[in-house]
Amino acid sequence: MLEDVTTRVPRLEIEYCTQCRWLLRAGWTAQELLTTFTDELGEVALIPGKGGVFDVRIDGEPVWSRSQEGGFPDLAVLKRAVRDRIAPGRDLGHSDRHEPS
Repeated sequence: MLEDVTTRVPRLEIEYCTQCRWLLRAGWTAQELLTTFTDELGEVALIPGKGGVFDVRIDGEPVWSRSQEGGFPDLAVLKRAVRDRIAPGRDLGHSDRHEPS
């Protein structure tokens, strides 16, 4: 018998390209975000995709898109973007330190 499945919020999704074999990158990114946002994230989903996709979304809203940003996210930048959506004002320690321009 199937149980009632409830989505926990916020839900972070990482859609990755299976053709490009980016599962390990997606899994590593998920691990880093789950480690940083242990109490703030409701769930993290890895979604297989195609065509070079590597997108990060929170509750369906884009946080990072490889096609729009022109590459993969720097982890510190991604952590700040996620934090700004789910835990504004939270100190991320070393991830909050911006590199000199």
